[in-house]
Amino acid sequence: MDITAGHVWTIVAAALVFFMTPGLALFYGGMTRAKGVLNMMMMSFIAIGMVSVVWVLWGYSMSGGDPLLGGLTASPVPSFALGDLMGTDGLLGAAYGGTFAIITVALISGAIADRARFGAWALFVPVWTTLVYAPLAFMVWGGGLLTEDGAIGAALGEAIDFAGGLVVHINAGVAALVLIAVVGARQGFGKDPGQRPHNLPLVMLGAAILWFGWFGFNAGAAATAEQAGLIWVNTLVAPAAAMLAWLLTERVRDGHPTSLGAASGAVAGLVAITPACANVSPVWAIGIGVLAGTASALAVGLKYRLRMDDSLDVIGVHLVSGVVGTVALGFVALPSEGTAGLFYGGGPGLLLTQVVAVLVSVVYCAVLTLLVAVAIDRTVGFRIPPRDEIDGIDITQHAETGYSFAGDATGSFTPGRHTASAPPAAPEAPEAPEAPAGAAPETAPAARSERVPG
Repeated sequence: MDITAGHVWTIVAAALVFFMTPGLALFYGGMTRAKGVLNMMMMSFIAIGMVSVVWVLWGYSMSGGDPLLGGLTASPVPSFALGDLMGTDGLLGAAYGGTFAIITVALISGAIADRARFGAWALFVPVWTTLVYAPLAFMVWGGGLLTEDGAIGAALGEAIDFAGGLVVHINAGVAALVLIAVVGARQGFGKDPGQRPHNLPLVMLGAAILWFGWFGFNAGAAATAEQAGLIWVNTLVAPAAAMLAWLLTERVRDGHPTSLGAASGAVAGLVAITPACANVSPVWAIGIGVLAGTASALAVGLKYRLRMDDSLDVIGVHLVSGVVGTVALGFVALPSEGTAGLFYGGGPGLLLTQVVAVLVSVVYCAVLTLLVAVAIDRTVGFRIPPRDEIDGIDITQHAETGYSFAGDATGSFTPGRHTASAPPAAPEAPEAPEAPAGAAPETAPAARSERVPG
């Protein structure tokens, strides 16, 4: 079989989506404390490792194989280890789908920054991929419950989720909410200024990489050049509008726009346009972006009032904007691209379908995630000890530090200590006191852009 332009585009799109997970690692890493940056990035990288293996062995088959349990999931047997795809271009589709599974799991990690055992997270990743992500992908995309062949889809019409509003963002946001309830808040949540982002340039770089990769995320499955053009423009303009809306909200509410707000607003717009990218006009993409940027900015501001330690705003950005984009289709979906929305004379049918699809996704993810999280918490234990949290999760979980604040560039570990060992001081120089691993210099000003009251 000769390679075609379509094959090449799938390869490129899959690579773009894969690159989003290292971008997310930078985005999340910059938002944590200095002594938690490595652990935060490692949570994304272990997701790459675990999900890739699970996806090849049985995850892909469960997302599109023979229906089981009334359309809730598919059999892991038909495409086990992708054996039935060998010698076909179906491997490209499997690869592309795998990158979506990877970043969905990685997104969840931001909600429990600085306090989760790495081993518990490494166990959660493959179990959650198997029991939650793959079945929901089947329900929405693989012929399951919410598609035209499924029980709900046949009764109400097929839900529209072109690139993952339900499967990726609402799914990750609900899982984040459940994990927060199980793991609990960080010590000093809402009071400790040290929990502000330690590296905002890293956050903005990560957001830029995410935006870049999102063109493959949304347009990778485009069927025609016309559809690809619409998706590309919508993926450009919705996050742009959301970023502006978030900054305006900050300006009115707080008196100043922030770099963290710009990065978060862009991501909120990308999340909102994901399910709708192929089914709305650019004008409505702008409207969806404005609504998502405003709604997510306000939602993020509520976490301190609700005492809900969504550390890196997974719920406020991904769940809220995912719902905005998914439900908005019921109003503004173009008739030329499928079922028309309410504003185009399509009636309330599509709106009902989208709302039901959101509810089904939320309930399924919440119940299964709770079972998985509680089981892991009661066996392995999900949370690190209080002393380890104070010392810093990088040094206690990985025996490394992300930065050297005391002249130590070795990153080595001395058994029985929670600090990186330093090379011997020169005989003629007095030994400088050792700084706590991951601690910022006393003269360094606290970042003012993190969403901490006061």
